[in-house]
Amino acid sequence: MEAVLSASLATLETEDLRRRLRSGGPQSPADDGLLNFASNDYLGLATEPFLIEAATEALARHGTGSGASRLVSGNLAPHEDLENALAQWKHTEAALAFSSGYATALGTIPALVGPGDVVILDKLCHACIIDGARLSGAILRIFPHNQVDRLESHLQWARERHPEARILVATESVFSMDGDLAPLLDIVELKDRFGAWLLLDEAHGAGVFGETGGGLAEALGVSSRVEVSMGTLSKALGCSGGYICGARTLIDWLLNRARSFVFSTAPPPANAACAAAAVRWMTTPEATARRARLQGHLELFHKLRPEVTRPESAIIPWILGSSAAALSASRALQDSGMLVPAIRYPTVPKGRARLRITLSAAHTPKQITRLADALTAPCA
Repeated sequence: MEAVLSASLATLETEDLRRRLRSGGPQSPADDGLLNFASNDYLGLATEPFLIEAATEALARHGTGSGASRLVSGNLAPHEDLENALAQWKHTEAALAFSSGYATALGTIPALVGPGDVVILDKLCHACIIDGARLSGAILRIFPHNQVDRLESHLQWARERHPEARILVATESVFSMDGDLAPLLDIVELKDRFGAWLLLDEAHGAGVFGETGGGLAEALGVSSRVEVSMGTLSKALGCSGGYICGARTLIDWLLNRARSFVFSTAPPPANAACAAAAVRWMTTPEATARRARLQGHLELFHKLRPEVTRPESAIIPWILGSSAAALSASRALQDSGMLVPAIRYPTVPKGRARLRITLSAAHTPKQITRLADALTAPCA
C-alpha cells in the first residue's frame, strides 16, 4: 500500500496538485501573522466575545459532548433552541441542524429522491450536493453553469420521460469558487412551472444577503417558494454545522430518513448554543452595519482593481490558469504577509486554477488596499 500511495502522491506533486495542511492562528484578519484573505468568516464573527460566551455557558451546563444521536439521548436544549432560531430567521415552519454542511446534503438529497426520480444540478454545485445526488441513486442531469435555458430543457425532458418522478433542482445561491450568483428568480419560475422541488444552498449567501441576512432568496423575496433551504453555520455565522429549513413535514421526514442525521452523534451542545446566538444576532443593527461594511470593502476592491468584474459576493476569483501559476502567486503573497490560497483541480476545472480571495467586514480599507496593490498578475 505505501509504495502505491507514495507513487500516486508523487504524481500529484509533479502536476502541482498535492495538498498539505498548514498551521494557522485564530480565525481573524490576522492569521498567524498573515493578513487572512482566505476565510469564509465574512462578517468577522468567529472570535466575537458574545459567541465565545454562549459556547462557554453551554459547556458549563451541558458538558463537552452530546453522548448519542439526537434520536437516542443526544437531543439537548441547545439543539432545539438553535432550530427554533433558524426557523424564525428563515421564516419557515421548522429547521433541522446537522453536524456539517457536507452531512446536510449527503443526508437530505437521498432522503428526498431515489431510483427513478430526477436530480438536476448546476455544473458548479459544491461537491456535497453532487455526492448527495449520486448517493440517492436518482437520475442525474447537469446543466451548464447558470444557463437557465438548459435547465428548462432538462426539466421538460424529465417531465416528459419520467412523468411520475420526483424532480429536485439543486443549486447554490452564491457559488463558492466563482462568487457569482444564481439566476434565482428564473430558477424559481421554472421549477414552479414544471412542478419540481428546489434545494437552494445558501452556504455563502446566508448572513451576507437580505435585510436580515437570510440569504439571496430573502433579498429577492422568494424565500417562501424554496422548498428546501440549506445552509451552513460555519461561514458568515462564524460557528460550525449545517441546516435545512422548510415545512414541518419536510423536517419530520428528514428526522426519520436523513441517514447522516439519524446515525450521527449530535453536535456538541456548545456548538449549537454558539450558532443560535449567531443566528439571533443576524437581525440586529450591528449585523446590518457589518453587511454594509463588507459591501463597502467590495466596492473599494473593485475601484482599486477595475479589471476585475464587479464582485457579486464576498468571494473574488483571481483566475491564473495553471496550477503552477496559482501556487506561485499564492507563495508570493504569503512572502508579502498575506494568506490567499491557490485553488486547483479538482476543486475547479483544469486550466482555471486561481487565487480565491475572500473579504470580510473585519478587514480594514488599508488591508484591502495592501492586497490590491500586491496583485500584480493579470486576472483572466
